[in-house]
Amino acid sequence: MSLITLRNAHLGFGGPAVLQGVDLRVERGERVCLVGRNGAGKSSLMRVLSGEVALDDGERSVAQGARIGHLPQEVSGGIAGRVFDVVAGALGELTELLREYQAINLHLQQQPNPELMSRLARVQHALEAAEGWSTEQRIETVLSRLTLAPDDDFKTLSGGVQRRVLLARALVTEPDLLLLDEPTNHLDIDTIGWLEEFLLGYRGSLLFVTHDRRFLQRLATRIIDLDRGQLRDWPGDYQNFLRRRDELILAESQERERFDKKLAQEEVWVRQGIKARRTRNEGRVRALKALRDVRQRRREAVGSSSMRLQNAGASGRLVVEVENVDYRWTGAPIIKGFSTTILRGDKVGVIGPNGVGKSTLLNLLLGRIAPASGRVHLGTRLEVAYFDQMRSQLQDDKSVQDNVADGASQVQVFGKSKHVIGYLQDFLFTPERARTPVRALSGGERNRLLLARLFARPANVLVLDEPTNDLDTDTLELLEDLLVAYSGTLLLVSHDRAFLDHVVTSCLVFEGDGRIGEYVGGYEEWVRQRAAPAPAGKSSGAKRPAQAPGAKPPVGSRKLGYKAQRELADLPAKIEAVESQLDSLQSAMGVADFYQQGGEAIAAANAQLGELQSQLAELYRRWEELEAAPR
Repeated sequence: MSLITLRNAHLGFGGPAVLQGVDLRVERGERVCLVGRNGAGKSSLMRVLSGEVALDDGERSVAQGARIGHLPQEVSGGIAGRVFDVVAGALGELTELLREYQAINLHLQQQPNPELMSRLARVQHALEAAEGWSTEQRIETVLSRLTLAPDDDFKTLSGGVQRRVLLARALVTEPDLLLLDEPTNHLDIDTIGWLEEFLLGYRGSLLFVTHDRRFLQRLATRIIDLDRGQLRDWPGDYQNFLRRRDELILAESQERERFDKKLAQEEVWVRQGIKARRTRNEGRVRALKALRDVRQRRREAVGSSSMRLQNAGASGRLVVEVENVDYRWTGAPIIKGFSTTILRGDKVGVIGPNGVGKSTLLNLLLGRIAPASGRVHLGTRLEVAYFDQMRSQLQDDKSVQDNVADGASQVQVFGKSKHVIGYLQDFLFTPERARTPVRALSGGERNRLLLARLFARPANVLVLDEPTNDLDTDTLELLEDLLVAYSGTLLLVSHDRAFLDHVVTSCLVFEGDGRIGEYVGGYEEWVRQRAAPAPAGKSSGAKRPAQAPGAKPPVGSRKLGYKAQRELADLPAKIEAVESQLDSLQSAMGVADFYQQGGEAIAAANAQLGELQSQLAELYRRWEELEAAPR
């Protein structure tokens, strides 16, 4: 039996239906990714699956005894207490035992008491019977990996840290079905990597929403696309989904063109006058009415964003020069001995853990704060546009259009006046949505609004501090294309590895103890460079971390032996064979009635799919490794 099933599900909130006769089944062992445009209703579907929202019509059924955990996109205002207690609160009866054990221990440390010792023994026995010690260890491990302090007050934490607490709360329950709505938001790259490994080894089923394409590609064994109230099912990974979705969009477009042409022909026929009415076929008239009904019910696809970047004209060739800069906060070194030169047209990524000082570095580079020592020299003719990850530039009580145009009805775009409503439609805001207060917007809509506000003003230095949170993949890819084509200078803070790879030409990386290394290329280039030892007897301006103790030297540092050369020659055939098996399996899983068969068969197919994808990834990794080695 499936873990959870929706049959003929309907859901709406007064506007277009979020779910319109949807069927969905999630089997044991699946890792399903839910994708769709901002506002399509992904979070609403997750809340239906978790049981928080009831369907208007249809059926939701859950396997007997199955547990469901849920990480929501938004933080509830009713959660309070210590971080440890909030996380442990998801464990039911064990929560009270763990709280009592910690409280007794605290009292005993202050003052020994025989009665408390006796109570402690009883609580210890109860925890042992319920395997509470492993549970406590699991809580502490998750808190540690998500860099959460167990004694912090939940209410005093920032929104991003609160979401990390709720993520920990969802993870420690180890439910049969784990629902994660944008789990990578506000996580740094190392934590995202840890989460990937955790979820790859997770024994339960997983259904998640994410904008992180690399996270999606690595985890998903199946993708479901929510579009205009309907769900489409795509077995396989993200690349397979993109290819097959494009094929479907093309077929759908051609079918609609044929439908519209037929409807137009029938409308002409019925209006031909007396001659037509004398020979009118009543069956044909009824068919025309049916065509009109179909056309009226049809929901058009959401258009693509048309956002464009305005360049303010070229800055001076030198944008910023930094020489041996130090910066401290409450005595601790944030930046130490840092030097760099950024020239016009450079696209620089900034990488580092949360709280390490990435935003501080941006402010130093822009001259907004002064260093404790060293020199920061700014170039000439700089016009800076700054995207703030906290979205503090947005005023919640004002409407969307007032936030962009500051109360005016027109904005200047490429030297021409344009009505603010028309401008906002380029960013997928309808006229009704443009008049909505900002406080009513979703996270993705707020990010699009901040981009609209930013792009309404010409700039030759663009500073983006985590712009990708909550954006759907279509908008994300359009933003990538804009930034790649942008002729100005870009400073980008992001934890999205694919975004960094596609956009930046160099990276500044926080390496600990205030040191910042400089690397050519994006995220993957940094990963390769940081693993390589520096050449003996040579130095450069860019710092490189020392190779980890015990790490193997890169394969490229020695010539290939005979066996390795033979292995390299055989790899293309092996890759082709695995790809052929993968295509055959994905085609079989793409048949409409595949998910109507037994759960064991589906789980076996998913396991085989995951194994083939892992084999293919390892073969490609080995091929690249051997190709890079000298002959």
